Amino acid sequence: MRFRPEQHLCRQSDIRAVRAEGRRFDARAFTAWWLPRDPAAVPVSLPRVCVIASTAAVGHAILRNRAKRRLRELFREHQALLPAHCDYLLIARAAMNQRPYPELEKLFVHACGQIATAALPKNV
Repeated sequence: MRFRPEQHLCRQSDIRAVRAEGRRFDARAFTAWWLPRDPAAVPVSLPRVCVIASTAAVGHAILRNRAKRRLRELFREHQALLPAHCDYLLIARAAMNQRPYPELEKLFVHACGQIATAALPKNV
């Protein structure tokens, strides 16, 4: 599935909301934050994502860009496993560039399963 422009989480207010109000899953090579969004406010039916790699956590520009490319590709390949009604913030760590891609893929799929389970609406 393509990674469409409307899936990019760009506004600082949206990114801050995911970080402040969302839930977190730590996968060692990356951290995933997610927040269910109000469908009336944002009519996009696809998951939206922002990928971050800081200098302190990952390193210089070449390493940051590689980590972000890997996270975006993992999201693109496995976005069907994630609930579409959520916004996601993926934060890379140094281990993102030190682990082989198949291992990262397993970590991401596991994270998707955990997020999908936690993001299910609770029946009252």
